[in-house]
Amino acid sequence: MRISTNPYLRIGPVTKSEVPFPHAFSPNAFNVEFSMELLSWLEKSAPWSLTETDFYEQYEFSFYDINLPSNLVSLSDYEYLNQIKIFMENVFAITLDDKIDCTAHKLIPGQRIRIHNDFIPDMETHRLLIQLNRGWIDENGGMLMLFNSTDPNDLGKIYRPIHNSAFAFEISAKSNHAVSTIKEGERFTLVYSFYRSKE
Repeated sequence: MRISTNPYLRIGPVTKSEVPFPHAFSPNAFNVEFSMELLSWLEKSAPWSLTETDFYEQYEFSFYDINLPSNLVSLSDYEYLNQIKIFMENVFAITLDDKIDCTAHKLIPGQRIRIHNDFIPDMETHRLLIQLNRGWIDENGGMLMLFNSTDPNDLGKIYRPIHNSAFAFEISAKSNHAVSTIKEGERFTLVYSFYRSKE
């Protein structure tokens, strides 16, 4: 499966798994040139705001609260958002509502995201993460960890935040995941949240 109608999207090939909860991974998200332009903007000009909760501390912003530069304006285009919605529908064999929440997250050294599942009844049902960074090695930390239960010792899978990779998952009471502590580098993530159609 590959998205090709949008000139910037290159999601595919996709590997799917049901363990420890339904998810999918692709080593590609955007074309390389666009991914680097986006990364440069996230590093230098994006309007980050620090957010602190009981299980994470990170910098973030909503794409609906900003004006994108001309070279990145396609990120808010209907065509682009519709294509990623179709991608999610195909991967998980579902029908999604047109509502999509779009945010960006940044983690810096010392920050992490503790184990959680993102599940809130009647809220988001699926999520797509696109990773952006200047090359990531294991020593940097920041691994996406999937758990078999709410026990942080019950680790199921680990995904490296490879630059320009995509990770999609179904949100449920079982979608327990976390991000290990950043030791070096800046870890950027685009986060798209989707809602299952009620029709």
